[in-house]
Amino acid sequence: MKIFIIGYMHPKYDKRVFRTVKALSKDNEVIYQYWTDKEEIESKEGNIFYKPIKYEKNVKANPILKLMRRRKLDKKIVEMIKNYDYDIVYFHHFLASRPLAPFKVARRRDKVVIYDIHEYHPENFLNILKGFAKVLKEKIMWKIFERQLKLSDKLIFVSKETQKDVYKRLGIDKPYLIAPNYASISVESREKKKEISFVGKVTRNLANEKKIIKKLIERGFKFKIIGMDSDVFKDIPHEYTTFLPYEDMMEQLSKSAFSLISYNTIMDESYKNDIFALPNKYYDSIAAETPVIVKNTFVSMAKEVEKYGIGVVIDPNNVDKSVEKILKAYENYENLLENIKKYKDRFVWNEKKEKEFISFVLD
Repeated sequence: MKIFIIGYMHPKYDKRVFRTVKALSKDNEVIYQYWTDKEEIESKEGNIFYKPIKYEKNVKANPILKLMRRRKLDKKIVEMIKNYDYDIVYFHHFLASRPLAPFKVARRRDKVVIYDIHEYHPENFLNILKGFAKVLKEKIMWKIFERQLKLSDKLIFVSKETQKDVYKRLGIDKPYLIAPNYASISVESREKKKEISFVGKVTRNLANEKKIIKKLIERGFKFKIIGMDSDVFKDIPHEYTTFLPYEDMMEQLSKSAFSLISYNTIMDESYKNDIFALPNKYYDSIAAETPVIVKNTFVSMAKEVEKYGIGVVIDPNNVDKSVEKILKAYENYENLLENIKKYKDRFVWNEKKEKEFISFVLD
């Protein structure tokens, strides 16, 4: 079996994308297209044929101009889908300037189409748009998204809530698999500091979260950002690390008492890409035996946190109540750690999950 994996704008070793590459290449040939900003040549390693595509990201321009720049890149990928020899094409994202063409080309060639839906695309795509432009974009994107799903043979979702919401809205009935962003490794926590960590990218819409952190610092906690520093927290005493290799990041995270997972990608608490999110840092935190502090509007995460007793669900709009809940959880910290050790295998990628994934794609 030959599988063509479209990583699109994901870098070579993106955790979710490369996990699928490694799993499917164990007994099959895999052609792997990924993004790079460097001069890289095509190469082969084992069963994997690496197909880098260079593109300069973050060029300052409005979203429409960026989209036009993307056309040349997207055309190249469509030609690959049209001409390469494969049995299954596996999309990790759609092509921004040609969102339907790859699906149509693959179907015309009688190829099996797998669509791995990382985000809630109708809202997430061009999410900086506002007002009428936002409404129009979402209306168009829902129609495009529906066509993409109907042109696919099998669908993969990050969360059950996303799958249910999309199927209900569009009346879709397709085979699907729920494949969250599982942690890659499990870490045994050997020490715990009275510290709250924030992992990864920092958004700017964190006014209430900052108030909560300040009050917790007054109660003896320290605050750490793992992966980068940020001006957002310049008025709060904190430590930070630079970008760390995954294993080192997990080791740092395992030392913290809590991992804070509360943010606003855009200023809209009904934004479903956040509501139904199950980000890497959520799974990594549990795998590192660190209880999570999760925002109550993050439905998918909050449901699991309360079900398994592996952290605290807070309403950042109620600062005092949030602080009180965190302090109470810290008083009963051993119970949280006991629950995490009991359930953390559910949050880590393992052989059983890999076999289920491979079977879904190939059968």
